[in-house]
Formats: sequence, structure tokens, C-alpha cells
Amino acid sequence: MYLYLGFALFGGFLLANQNPINADFKKSLGSPFITSAISNLVGSIFLGIITVTTTRQLFPSVGFVMSHPAWIWLGGVLGGIFLTSNVLLFPRLGAVQTVILPILGQILMGTLIDTFGFFGALQISFTKMRFLGILITLVGVFVAVVFPSFNKKRALEKPKHLFLWWIWAIIVGGLSAIQQAINGHLGVLLHLPAQAAFASFFIGFLAILVVSMVVDHRILKISELKKAKVWNGLGGMLGGLFVLATVLAVPKIGAGLTIMMGLIGQIFGSMLVQQFGFWRSERYRVQIWQMIGILVMLFGIIVVKFL
Repeated sequence: MYLYLGFALFGGFLLANQNPINADFKKSLGSPFITSAISNLVGSIFLGIITVTTTRQLFPSVGFVMSHPAWIWLGGVLGGIFLTSNVLLFPRLGAVQTVILPILGQILMGTLIDTFGFFGALQISFTKMRFLGILITLVGVFVAVVFPSFNKKRALEKPKHLFLWWIWAIIVGGLSAIQQAINGHLGVLLHLPAQAAFASFFIGFLAILVVSMVVDHRILKISELKKAKVWNGLGGMLGGLFVLATVLAVPKIGAGLTIMMGLIGQIFGSMLVQQFGFWRSERYRVQIWQMIGILVMLFGIIVVKFL
């Protein structure tokens, strides 16, 4: 069990590092959609190599696809939305808020998934303690996100515009929780975690590619790709490893506990990214209100998942 807890925790840490890498990648490519498409392509190739090496079978059989509901393939589409949104959110909200706000969405949606057993997840009763944990988490999000914004510089900005980005970040977090539950169920059905992770990532790549062609009306030029740094490709690999970690962990420790451990990894990963300016991101000192808010959130998560 502890091994899979570690997988989920490390996966969350990797995801926190993916955000600044892809945000820097976008500076070279210009479009968040093309950036996400290339990142998903790199992740798909990376997971494809792992899949072929370990299973000798890249794609699920036609019989498997035809005999199961279409929604088991939605994880890749939701992952593409999550990835693209993070590329947009990171330069606007910073490393910590880009992780903290989706955490709220993940907690709320994860609770709904556990309560009603959505997407093949184990059904868990909604108790008073779980409700209390959600309220505590809400307080932590408010302290970590709103309090640091009470300064003159932030007051001169557009609060309504910023508020809309906050709302979208929460929605994206909910979609991420659904993605993890669906991918975990897909891994159980296939009995091949690596193949499930690859299928999810590859579907995400195709979905983002179509959107980028419709929105941007152009194809990526080689000259644009040459402007990128070599390490920009790591974003796709980290995202692929995150998906693989969740696919491995969900069947063993459940969707709720997998999400919770991933959240803890994301929180500490984002704090390190912000504090030290990893991956050429802007460096901000972690504020005391963020620390207090994160500690409150961690306590709320423990109440939701363990008490």
C-alpha cells in the first residue's frame, strides 16, 4: 500500500513541475493549444515506448473498445483540457495558486465521486466529518489565495478578470479528479496500466491537436520549435508519468486517497517552484498566509480522507 501512496505523492510533485515547463514552452510556440498538443505528443511517445516495452501491445483490441462504454476514453480529453488550462493559468496566477485552486475542485469532485461511486469508483458514505473536512479545506483555500491578494498592487489590477480565472481553475480541478477516476477504471478494465496511461494521453493529444488547428488556423513551424529549450519536452514526460502513477495507484488505494496524496505532492512541488523559480519561472517568496492556508488545507484533506 505504501508503495502506491508514494506513486500518487510523487505523481503530484511531477505535475507541479510540469506547469512552469509548459508555460515556458508557450513563450516559444505562442499558442497554449499548440504547446499542449506538442507536450501531449511527447508524453504519448514516452508512454508508448514504456507500453511496447512492457506489454508488447500498444493499442487496446477492437473487441475491447466495442464492448465497453465510450466514457472510459474521456480521461484523455479531460487531461488535455487540464493541461491547456494550466498553461494559461500559470503566468496569471503563479505556481502556488495554479495548484491550490484546482485542489478545491479536486476535493469537491473527488467527494462526489466517492459518495455516489461515479466512474466505477468505490462508493463511500458522505459523513459529517467529510463535510467538516470540506469546510476546513475551503477556509484554507480562502486564506492561501485571497489574503495574499490584499495589497495595493493587486488592488490596481482587474479583480473581476482575476476572479474568473480563479473560478476556471476550480472547474479544471474538478475535471482533473474525473480524469484520474476514469483512467484508474480504464487501467482496471485493461489490466495493463501502461497501456491505459498511453491510451489516455494519446486521445488527449488528438483532441488538443484538432482544437489547435481550429482555433489557431495554422500548423507548427519547425523554426518555432527550434526556439524551444531541450528541457521543454520534459513537460510531456512528467505529465505522462503523473497519469501512469494515478492509473497504478487508483486500483490499489482508491480514487479518493490517490487524489489526496497527489494533492499533497502538488502543494509542496508548487511551493518549491515558486520559492526557487525552477524552470525559469518567476521567483516569488512563499508568503506566510500561503503557508498557513496550505497547512489548513492539508488538515482539511486529512479530515476528508481519513476521519
